[in-house]
Amino acid sequence: MQQQKITPLQNNSRILLVGDAEAAFSDSHGLASLQLQQCPTMLDAISITAQKTFDTICIVMAGFGLRMRAAMKTLRQVNPAAKIILLVQMYEEPFAIEMTNSPNKQAGYADDYAICPITVENFRMDILRQGRPDSQSVQNIAETAVQPVPQDTQTLEQLTRLATEDDLTGLKNRRYAREFLRQIIERAKEERMRLTLLIFDIDNFKHYNDVYGHPAGDDILRQAAILMRSCCRKHDVVARIGGDEFAVIFWDAPKESDLENGRRAAQGEHPHEIFFIAERFRHELNAAHLPSLGPEGKGVLTISGGLAGFPRDGSTVQELFTQADNGLLEAKRSGKNRIYLVGHSDSDLNA
Repeated sequence: MQQQKITPLQNNSRILLVGDAEAAFSDSHGLASLQLQQCPTMLDAISITAQKTFDTICIVMAGFGLRMRAAMKTLRQVNPAAKIILLVQMYEEPFAIEMTNSPNKQAGYADDYAICPITVENFRMDILRQGRPDSQSVQNIAETAVQPVPQDTQTLEQLTRLATEDDLTGLKNRRYAREFLRQIIERAKEERMRLTLLIFDIDNFKHYNDVYGHPAGDDILRQAAILMRSCCRKHDVVARIGGDEFAVIFWDAPKESDLENGRRAAQGEHPHEIFFIAERFRHELNAAHLPSLGPEGKGVLTISGGLAGFPRDGSTVQELFTQADNGLLEAKRSGKNRIYLVGHSDSDLNA
């Protein structure tokens, strides 16, 4: 890869972009249209901000890793008034959430983050807040449009959530799950990281909708989402991918040391560990009480699921989804209310 260079400092530039632009933007060539300063490393950013004050500092996480915390603290101290925004890949979102939710912003943590890849136009409109239509233009458009034009940041953030989240359960949606899985597979190939996909659905879900009505069915889906989240680790991705079908992507959380991840990946323990997390969820849902199902609503829900691990069962998004789906079908054929780990028998798991 060609070494990045520091762009000449522009007197009217109040925006600093740190890191590999190609890792963050799907059309990075378009950045030339923006008046911003670019530099490749955090050390360069610290040096530049010591000479000039910036309103916004955008940091491309890719390539920096968790060791950037100390540099971020220094960057904040040098330029305390700047808004710091992290540009992250989906698998880096747990770190970004940790940084933006910290109450100690003065310690160098970020103010906000955005999921990549993004376009230069979205960067301009939603992150830099530039190029928005004036109030009269918005009024004219609203008078002729079927849907009102978003006019504030809160509305834009709501639209962004709708594009990646399921509105009924609050989980991630199918689109997010598949793109996240694609990105994390690429990282797993490079870092020998463990990765397991669970696909499950609720047994006889149509029966509950038919007998108790769709509001009760919605209640079941929301309850399943809450329980699944409580059983998973914070960084795992839980998604509703359609109807009563869910997907969970279990992956190794970012660590200061990649050596431990590599050792565990070599041992191939991940599918077995995740099997017991899935079993815990299955048992908790079995015991759940659902008032919407009346007095007989306790202990009636069961699920069937399939687990597939990378790279043993597949090395692409489609291969993992296909194998996990096959595991789900095998669980159904075997009498339901069970989790099937692709390529293993019950005796293997209980050994």
